[in-house]
Amino acid sequence: MPPISIGLVGLGKIARDQHLPAIQANPDYRLVAGADPQDGVEGLAHYASLEAMLAAEPDLEAVAICTPTRLRYAQARQALEAGKHVLLEKPPGATLSEVEALVELAEGCPGTLFAAWHSQQAGGVEAAREWLAAREIRAVEIEWKEDVRVWHPGQAWLWDPGGMGVFDPGINALSVATRVLPRPFFLRQATLDVPANCQTPIAARLAFMDADETPIAAAFDFRQSGEVTWEVRVETDAGRLRLSHGGNRLTIDDEVVVDAPTGDGGDEPSRLAAMVGQEYAGLYARFAELAAAGRSEVDVAPLRQVADAFLYGRRESVEPFEP
Repeated sequence: MPPISIGLVGLGKIARDQHLPAIQANPDYRLVAGADPQDGVEGLAHYASLEAMLAAEPDLEAVAICTPTRLRYAQARQALEAGKHVLLEKPPGATLSEVEALVELAEGCPGTLFAAWHSQQAGGVEAAREWLAAREIRAVEIEWKEDVRVWHPGQAWLWDPGGMGVFDPGINALSVATRVLPRPFFLRQATLDVPANCQTPIAARLAFMDADETPIAAAFDFRQSGEVTWEVRVETDAGRLRLSHGGNRLTIDDEVVVDAPTGDGGDEPSRLAAMVGQEYAGLYARFAELAAAGRSEVDVAPLRQVADAFLYGRRESVEPFEP
């Protein structure tokens, strides 16, 4: 099969840090162009909009959409209607309604629609899923905390409606939990800490239960300084499972079962960015498989949990935050 000709829509931090390297390292793709109203990439054809890129590059086969969430529905719709394969950066839309409409649209279009949950590609996730499938789950703790100024510098849109605030990384934790836990779980209580000058939360505490009333607690926070905490811990009848490093290290009763590399040297953000890069490599490998098979893959479970949190959660005002 010849490589898939692909264009990037939105050339901000996530596109430059993860999508560009993942595409360029994968022989299944040929990067053709980028679309962004402001930024371009040296050596890459640049257009001010997706519409302009599609008009100028009629042979383009796929697009990866990395714009803020409020823009993704219209752009994905335009690309699908043009017959392109579409990869949606997480979260795949600002609302469940938007994503479900895209799923329905994709069913009648020749292109593939893929919701790209990169944390589900972490090295320990599938092994954890298999191990937990045969266990009785007794309790779950999810902790996803980081410094927003380190990991999301200049991304002021996070604090606007649709930006999701701390749920932008927190949804990664939920994508791991909904993937590895053997039964669906449901929100029972939520507290969202919202800065007085923002529209979205800087921290959140969530309580879930599954049908067997298994307690599942989650804590997300953008105010943690120093090292990040990206962990899912599960107590079972056969021992304690721990997914750390965003799901790339799997430990069962203090025995390391999977330990995906986290990069060589450098500071923690550099090492973890390299680790996340491996997850994006997995995403693009999967996207190529789906495009070849003519199948879409859109998991809405993580976004549904966030939607429930915004609907059901109690908002508490906290001190103003300057991004």
